Amino acid sequence: GTALLEACSKIGGCPTGEARVTAGFDLDAPLVIHTVGPVWHGGQSGEAELLASCYRNSPELACERDSQSGLPIDQYGAYGYTIDQAASIALREVGLFLTRNRFPHEVFFACFSKEDLQVYEDAMEA
Repeated sequence: GTALLEACSKIGGCPTGEARVTAGFDLDAPLVIHTVGPVWHGGQSGEAELLASCYRNSPELACERDSQSGLPIDQYGAYGYTIDQAASIALREVGLFLTRNRFPHEVFFACFSKEDLQVYEDAMEA
């Protein structure tokens, strides 16, 4: 809603790879963690590290706020990443985070299609 958009405008942007937090306002969540992934430029411009940083910083903010973390899977497509590349980075980084921290207890990845879900399931098995 409008309040969330206003809150986003007040956080002063978010550099690529970092994360920021706002209240959830009318959403079914107490807070929203915002992160900016890199645009794919062929893989030689630090994109993988910047994307990994997104998936390290987002759960870190959730821990600081004692919140469950839900991570939308939207890094591919417009940003130029294939879902396979994004999934392997996301799962690796979140998995490492969970082995090093007691909280959050669960992280949810929001897949927008059955095909996306299958890519994530395959990446988890690998």
